Amino acid sequence: MNRLNYTELVLQRLEYYNDGAVFGMSDFADITDSKTLHMILKRLTEEGKVAKVLRGVYMKPRYSKLLDENIPPRIANIAEALAQRYGWNIVPTGATALNMLGLSTQVPANYEYLSDGPYKTYEYDGTTIVFKHTNKNTELTQVSKKSALIIQALKAIGKEEIDNGVIRKIADFLSKEEKETMLQETKHCTSWVYEKIKMICKEAFNG
Repeated sequence: MNRLNYTELVLQRLEYYNDGAVFGMSDFADITDSKTLHMILKRLTEEGKVAKVLRGVYMKPRYSKLLDENIPPRIANIAEALAQRYGWNIVPTGATALNMLGLSTQVPANYEYLSDGPYKTYEYDGTTIVFKHTNKNTELTQVSKKSALIIQALKAIGKEEIDNGVIRKIADFLSKEEKETMLQETKHCTSWVYEKIKMICKEAFNG
């Protein structure tokens, strides 16, 4: 198969991506080798059909008529693309987790994630993405992404600062099924965190 046909295969796959979607070269690794794929993506970037975000990470451009320019990718999507590229499991932590849950309106200066990969930092458009290594797989890989996010948010707030308003907000963020799942899969996390999770999950029956 010649390079032109490889390009067509890449373009065909991109048609299924939403505008603004972030992806890595690994998403197209089944089409051709990395050297050829790099050349294809470089040419598509020059043509404006994709936009380079970081090394090995790209996005499908999303144009805003109001702003008359392409909208930059969401930092969370960049983090997910990096994690997929390297095979890491990640979960937002600290202020990043609070922001994603709507528990804080403050945009984090740094986007921080726990990861089972190495400690790494990346810079994008003045924002730092930090991956912090953790061995606590019970709170990372052995629970669903939403449960992991809730655990990190509760830890970021702190045991003594979690009031009924916080419990209610988190409960509203989850469906009844998600609460029931979280109640079962977080039994082995930190004891005080599990007590708060039980309070959140009561909303499945009382809220």
